[in-house]
Amino acid sequence: MGMRHNRHLLITLSLAGLLSAAPLHAANGPGQQAVASAHPLATAAGHTILDQGGNAFDAAVAVAATLAVVEPYSSGLGGGGFFLLRQPGNSDQPYRFIDARETAPLSANRDLYRDSDGIVQRDPAINGPLAAGIPGVPAALAHLAEHYGKLPLAKTLAPAIAAAENGFAISEHYRTLAGYRLEAMNRYPETDRLFLRDSQLPAVGTVIKQPELAATLRAMAAEGRDGFYKGRVGKQLIEGVRSAGGIWQQADLDDYKVIERSPIRFTANGFDVISAPLPSAGGIALAGILQGLDTLPKAAPGSVPWTHQLVELMRRTYRDRAALLGDNDFVEVPVQQLTSSDYAAKLAASIDPERATPSSELGPLIDFVEGNHTTHFSLIDAQGNAVAATLSVNLPFGAAFTVPGTGVLLNNEMDDFAADPDGVNAYGLAGSEANAIAPGKRPLSSMTPTMLENDQQLAILGTPGGSRIITMVLLGSLEAMRGEPVERWVSRPRFHHQYLPDHIQVEAAAFSAQQQSALEAMGHSIEPVGRDYGNMQAVSWQKADNQLSAASDPRGIGEARVSAAAVTKLYTQQGASIE
Repeated sequence: MGMRHNRHLLITLSLAGLLSAAPLHAANGPGQQAVASAHPLATAAGHTILDQGGNAFDAAVAVAATLAVVEPYSSGLGGGGFFLLRQPGNSDQPYRFIDARETAPLSANRDLYRDSDGIVQRDPAINGPLAAGIPGVPAALAHLAEHYGKLPLAKTLAPAIAAAENGFAISEHYRTLAGYRLEAMNRYPETDRLFLRDSQLPAVGTVIKQPELAATLRAMAAEGRDGFYKGRVGKQLIEGVRSAGGIWQQADLDDYKVIERSPIRFTANGFDVISAPLPSAGGIALAGILQGLDTLPKAAPGSVPWTHQLVELMRRTYRDRAALLGDNDFVEVPVQQLTSSDYAAKLAASIDPERATPSSELGPLIDFVEGNHTTHFSLIDAQGNAVAATLSVNLPFGAAFTVPGTGVLLNNEMDDFAADPDGVNAYGLAGSEANAIAPGKRPLSSMTPTMLENDQQLAILGTPGGSRIITMVLLGSLEAMRGEPVERWVSRPRFHHQYLPDHIQVEAAAFSAQQQSALEAMGHSIEPVGRDYGNMQAVSWQKADNQLSAASDPRGIGEARVSAAAVTKLYTQQGASIE
């Protein structure tokens, strides 16, 4: 998909422009609000809830639920995700991480997709209800509302319910992604009926209405978590999955719980980096790359030596991802070692400054794959509460199976496990025993919602993109650390290395001809992706001048918006209030 340079990437609003006095802001916050998401309706939903007196966590419920309606190809109530939270008023735990990753059904086992000859069958791991893990997004929305929000679900889910009932107009982006999955979508009558027209791709502008999904959201608004995992909806989910060949049971829904985890935290380049812990590989990989980069000779950003350093660090951290990482509630992972500055320095020290290291020299070759149709949003409220959330159903339109009567399109995140620990997944990522299927286990992920913070700045960012998520967040973070404007974080050309396959994947604008030749002379193999990738959403708060800005990736159809906080009181730094 092409870059849309005519879209407004950056929207900035400062209190200095609204008030003639010196900038006033709420204690610990910007006194303004910002939402950046992958769809204008979701961005509007977040601002609506903030304007109604909700906080960032209420807005996160509204944005996530609305994306579940208008981005069925990327996220949904039938999927999962991660929410990174910032609470400046909680000095003991200013950052929290909510793990709403899907879990393997209790009847699943490591040989779930092997046939009678012991051969792993790819199709049932990707298409249909056997590919679906137990969804986590509904539990996360209820958890946010109960423990962090100010408003009831009946209010925060209202924008999503309206979007489901009134419908949304599909875009060319929708058509492109549905085209990738058309054959699978045709297999399942409910998906075909809801998301296609006469079993073909709908025309741009076609309005998609989802009354069954609206009813499911209403059940959640009335009953919270139980409105999805129990009662009418829970019963329909179990019956629909099992009748189509799945293995869910009521105990799976009853047992599902979000897990609050401590995020990965480390210091690099003068910033406190806060990112995703396991079962995401993101925070561990960022720790290795950013801390390792700090130990290497300084090179000009964008230069061939700088690119070589980053690629070699990517190669080494993705090798660790393939070999060592999994759900650490089930397997032992040396997280403290892998995120230490000493370990990062050892990775960096193994880099030859003149030569690319063949991946085969780093140890046994292991391949892996991961779905890339995911979504992300970043937001902040006037008080400085903030959320970076990355949500997914894995491949476009997930498993392509919608449970009749519920409107819930299921994920195919079971493919993120190592169904064949010696093979690869749909994204070419290598697997390992640490990420083998087990009942109740969460598959390894690359989703990397991240915040960077120091006394001068707060950066909130993340993106979809499967195995490339980590390196996109890395490149965006480096732009933020250099003080570049937020639109640069989301729009810069991208490159990626994931250990295997052993080549640098690049967007067309990533390297000049001279840079490519120089990298190839060092032994790097360069493989054009053939399209732009990613859909980063970012927010920047420059604390010194209290300037808040937000940007939505020009590769997507999203929207970023900053506005004055619709609150009756703003607080000066001295604590006095003005009405």
